[in-house]
This record gives sequence, C-alpha cells and structure tokens, in this order.
Amino acid sequence: MTWWTPQLHAMLGGIVVAIGAFVMWEQAAPIWTLLFAAVATTFLWWRGRSIGTVWAWTTLGLGIESMAWPIVTMIEIRMGGGQPTEEQMGTILNAVLFGLFSSVFWVTFAFGLFKRVREGDVPPSPPPGTEPVSLRNRKKRAHS
Repeated sequence: MTWWTPQLHAMLGGIVVAIGAFVMWEQAAPIWTLLFAAVATTFLWWRGRSIGTVWAWTTLGLGIESMAWPIVTMIEIRMGGGQPTEEQMGTILNAVLFGLFSSVFWVTFAFGLFKRVREGDVPPSPPPGTEPVSLRNRKKRAHS
C-alpha cells in the first residue's frame, strides 16, 4: 500500500459524507456542501491512519447524519409555522422510520469496522490445540 492511499480514501469518504448532508438538507447550497466536504475530508485525513479507519469514520458520520435527518425534518416543518399538514406528517414519519433504520445500520457497520481495525492492530493468537508438541507433552506429564 502506498503512502497516499488512505488520503485518497479520505477524500472519497469526505465526498460521501457531503453527499449525505446534501441529501439531508434537501438540496443545500453548493458552497455549504463543498465546505462540509472539506471539513469531513480534513477530519478523515487527520483520523484515518488506514483505509479501514477512514471508512469506519465515514460510516459513523453517515450514521450520525441519519440520526439527525428526522430532527432536521421536524425543525424545518415547524419553522414553516402552524400545524403540520397531513403531507408534512407523512414526511416526518418517513424521515423517522428511514432515519432510524439507516442510522442503526450505519452505526452498527461503523462499529464493526472499528472492531476489525482494532483487532488488526493486535497480533493474532494461535488457535487452541496448535501449541508446540513439546508444551503439550509437558502438560500431560505434569498432570500424571
């Protein structure tokens, strides 16, 4: 793996997170999306020591965005003033259901990636029963 590979993945991850924010904010201004992409890419570049770490943080960011989506939707509708219409209530229900399920998926996926990265840092232990023969013989003699 070359030195720039995690940085390339940090840029790709920043774009993915920015697209998620763009979708969540319903066609946000391009300047805000670019700013969000720059901040996300900078964070991923800083925290991402490996490709797995970059994508673990990216998926965690998607999970957090998915959790925020219903809240943002409710605030936007509430700022419209008055009681929400039937259509707006359907929009809120849609945001809550899909936001909940997608956030659980992305956060769980992120924790799985973090676990995999953490386990990759620890040297593997030999499976049971694969000890050297001399150690097994010593244990048998000690029990006898």
